Amino acid sequence: MFRTKTPSGAPKEDFPYWLLVAVGIAVFLLFQIATNDIYSQVMATVSRGIGLTVFVTLVAFFCASLLGLLLALASLSGSIVLRQTARFYVEIVRGMPIIVLLLYIAFVATPLFIAAFNAVLEPLGLDLLRTRDFPLLWRAVLALTIGYSAFIAEVFRAGIQAVDKGQIEAAEALGMNGWLRFRLIIFPQALKTILPPLGNDFVALIKDSSLVSVLGVADITQLGKVYAAGSFRYFETYNVVALIYLMMTITLSLALRKFERTKQIQER
Repeated sequence: MFRTKTPSGAPKEDFPYWLLVAVGIAVFLLFQIATNDIYSQVMATVSRGIGLTVFVTLVAFFCASLLGLLLALASLSGSIVLRQTARFYVEIVRGMPIIVLLLYIAFVATPLFIAAFNAVLEPLGLDLLRTRDFPLLWRAVLALTIGYSAFIAEVFRAGIQAVDKGQIEAAEALGMNGWLRFRLIIFPQALKTILPPLGNDFVALIKDSSLVSVLGVADITQLGKVYAAGSFRYFETYNVVALIYLMMTITLSLALRKFERTKQIQER
């Protein structure tokens, strides 16, 4: 019922039987893909969306991390205006489902932005923008960036606040300005706390990137939906779609756990 402990006092990890079962299922499905014409056709179709899924995930995560860091710094600022603005942004965005945010950005915010931009261009006699000039792919990336920046901002804020204040005071005593303190003292130490939850957010973003299919973006999920609707092979199609996502997310999750264990061993 209870985990045993190692001589160092750390709990002993259970043997990953769940992983053996997962690998067995994956091997079975990969065998089907290699030998079954229907599965191989599904894989050939759906795999064309892997590159787009990875692209959306990487770009959205990078932009969300930058925006999240700025929000975290604003929330810790000495200015009440910046603090309250950052808090308003984080609470509003975190309270909105990602799919609603996607639809709102794509079909409400984007047309409003283009209309406002055109109001500036028209008096200047310049060519006006059209809503369709802003591709749905980039609307999806923008929505995921905004959605995840709120969560990542809280990760950065917690990591920065976890840094020992004594070291910050020592840096001040040495005459370091705010930027030097942040770059040389605060951020490197906060990064140790930030990396694990940041990695979890990256894994979550891979899964949530499938929501861009509601905009018709040709990612893994959208290509699977189109193929299943045309062939009525829902069972085979969604087996393959699930396999692709699970291979990406479980692999990353295991890599993150390995990284955390390595870091814990190094700190002892």
